[in-house]
Amino acid sequence: MRIGLMSDLHANRQALSACLEHARTRHVDQWAVLGDLVGYGADPVWVVEQVMAMAEQGAVVIAGNHDHMALKPRDDGQLGSSTAQWTSEQLKADHKAFLRSLPLTAELESALLVHASADKPETWPYVNDARAAARCMSEANAKFAKRLVMVGHVHHQALYYKGQGREWMPFKPTPGVAVPIPRHRDWVVTVGSVGQPRDKDPRAMYAIFEPDSRKIWFHRVPYDHSAAAQAIRKAGLPAFMADRLGVGA
Repeated sequence: MRIGLMSDLHANRQALSACLEHARTRHVDQWAVLGDLVGYGADPVWVVEQVMAMAEQGAVVIAGNHDHMALKPRDDGQLGSSTAQWTSEQLKADHKAFLRSLPLTAELESALLVHASADKPETWPYVNDARAAARCMSEANAKFAKRLVMVGHVHHQALYYKGQGREWMPFKPTPGVAVPIPRHRDWVVTVGSVGQPRDKDPRAMYAIFEPDSRKIWFHRVPYDHSAAAQAIRKAGLPAFMADRLGVGA
């Protein structure tokens, strides 16, 4: 069994297409989508319909904060809100019904899936350092009896684990290189962003997990980010949303 893990698609048709094509050559058996299907990008309908089709074929899909924002857009001055109203206007009733049906967490094999953190997932905290990973795992242990948590939201790829000295440690993976995640340790994995990487590398991100071997691969996939940026500008969305794709910021 090989499980593909993706998050933060952000209505980026070109990036999602490239990741799905890349995964076809690596024999992914099942998909898990960790939220933020929409927001920022110019193709929310295409992306949501693609994920709806994946769900019909057995993919596990959970909600992200931008999916919630598209259902109830508000003008609060925040960066993410600047595309929420436009996104909401593009989506039809069936798209919104699908987003509304998505849970905040799901369980897959030995892992807990959550967009932000197992620690108060409804408030969308970021797992962006060892302390946040420790809080996430504490809740996963207590509420779900899990020692492995897969998250998105932070738009970069990393692992956090509890070392022998009981301190939480970060680990930066190398793309395409298998990382063992043995059962005797607690692990929090951030799978990265398909549609809007923010680590100064414009390539799309996703991961593949093998529950039997307890290995995970983090992948980076080139895609036509210029076309994705052009679509954002053509839609009349903020130019910053387009410009950032080319620099991974």
